[in-house]
Amino acid sequence: MTIVVYGAGDIGCYVGGRLLASGSDVTFVGRRRMADELADHGLRLSDYLGTDLRIEPGDLSYATSPAAASRADLLLLTVKSAATATAADELADVLKPDTVVISFQNGLRNGAILSTRLPANTVLSGMVPFNVVNDAGGHFHQGTEGTLFVQRDPALTPYERAFARAGLPLLEHDEILPVQWAKLLLNLINPINALSDLPMQTQLSQHAFRLCWAAALDEAMNLLAMAGIEPAQILRSPMSHLPDILRLPDFLYRRSDVLPRMDPLARTSMWQDLQAGQPTEIDYLNGEVVRLAESLGRTAPINARLVALVRAAERNRRTWTGPELLHELGR
Repeated sequence: MTIVVYGAGDIGCYVGGRLLASGSDVTFVGRRRMADELADHGLRLSDYLGTDLRIEPGDLSYATSPAAASRADLLLLTVKSAATATAADELADVLKPDTVVISFQNGLRNGAILSTRLPANTVLSGMVPFNVVNDAGGHFHQGTEGTLFVQRDPALTPYERAFARAGLPLLEHDEILPVQWAKLLLNLINPINALSDLPMQTQLSQHAFRLCWAAALDEAMNLLAMAGIEPAQILRSPMSHLPDILRLPDFLYRRSDVLPRMDPLARTSMWQDLQAGQPTEIDYLNGEVVRLAESLGRTAPINARLVALVRAAERNRRTWTGPELLHELGR
């Protein structure tokens, strides 16, 4: 069984690397820059629990042409959400009809886009709940805990053991949309983290930043309730408890145990995008809350303001303190 990781950036290199390190046949497809980095350094894969794996350059198969996906029995799509349609069109001409495609991407709509453009393939939506940081030199670090979620389908059966062997067991769900919304609610922290320019653990230690996230969550959860959508429980407590926990005074918040464990240096992918001068996925995170509000004839001013602030940061970055950002969102 050949696994192809298409769009092998931070998440793709980490997930694919863990599969490769545990004995799976994995080919990576991505940008020339990443191909050169891995050719020079190989892969180093670490996590918050102390795992530290290395794969030498000669043991890696990394291509820059979509044609390499023609070998795939299982394809993991890890491109940014804005590139989903383009990637699907590239794959339509090369995938075998029986190739299983899993979207391990942020956002809600990627599975539908892929299904439309790849009608001959089994397309499943998945979710990566943990954070991966590229420390350069081919080093990818999982900074927070989490288990891979995926839409349940018999086509996954041949691959379940490979993921379990890699330390990334698949948690399968019949209904994936509630899981995707739960992940999106967690990702509402991304713009706050990116604008703060702080590691997540440091940011969450500050009450004002937690209040910003709680406000964005409250707004989104009220809209989901109006739409009749109940997010899945992917934390140790129901998602509905999270805003109240974030509002706790610092000394009580430090005693809570709701959020995924994280190491002190963990940051969000949106922070990494701003650092690299790349477009963010803000439209597929907080932007989805804004679109949900519009579909209900409502507004989502807090999430809309976060979208606007990140778009401004893509052009001219500035760092916000917690009180500054809380005041801005409350205007």
